[in-house]
Amino acid sequence: MQIFYAPNITGSSYTLPEDEARHCLRVLRMRVGDEVELVDGKGNLFTGRIANPDLKECTLEIVRKASNFGERHFYLHIAIAPTKNADRFEWFAEKVTEIGVDEITPLLCERSERKSVNSERIERIVISAMKQSEKAYLPTLNTMTSLEKLVASTPVDFVKLIAHCNEKGIPHLKKMVKPGDKVLILIGPEGDFSPKEVDFALINGFRAISLGNSRLRTETAGIVACHAVNMLNTEDFS
Repeated sequence: MQIFYAPNITGSSYTLPEDEARHCLRVLRMRVGDEVELVDGKGNLFTGRIANPDLKECTLEIVRKASNFGERHFYLHIAIAPTKNADRFEWFAEKVTEIGVDEITPLLCERSERKSVNSERIERIVISAMKQSEKAYLPTLNTMTSLEKLVASTPVDFVKLIAHCNEKGIPHLKKMVKPGDKVLILIGPEGDFSPKEVDFALINGFRAISLGNSRLRTETAGIVACHAVNMLNTEDFS
């Protein structure tokens, strides 16, 4: 069933914005009585039935609501340095949304090659990925934040991890996380975190982790970390 994003949905009816109304009626060729699904990004999944197929104001009658749809029992925050190639960072944001992430923070580091991101474009990509993967929770997308500020402001109830390549023999991510944990993982830029940044994170309660034997690109490391935490929280994972 087609899914639409409706962040401000309330009451027993909802009117699709003009661009989505046109997509619904002209591209999908839906008619009166056809049903669509809507998510508000806050965990609610609605079923709407087309009542007024107007190209500018397509009105839906809300016939069902499911709360806490797809709710996870863990929390995952990935803070990652944006890649020099913007497309690769956007690909990361899309894929971790599909896999399952609660919060994304673009991280400004000493060796960062990109010091800004197009937040509006990434937000659109994340919304699209949420709908495509049939999720009802929209990840929080934070503004670019320095490593020092993020490290200093992380709540004490998080498992705080930093993935880096400056040291051999550090434990793998899967040995540091338990099902149900609230987790923050720091992923550095293409040139990795500086030794000074690693030391600062460790002094402030972060623990160093490995993501395996391969040296991964930044966006790949973020996706591997996201997948690992999700698998660790899957009941049938062994």
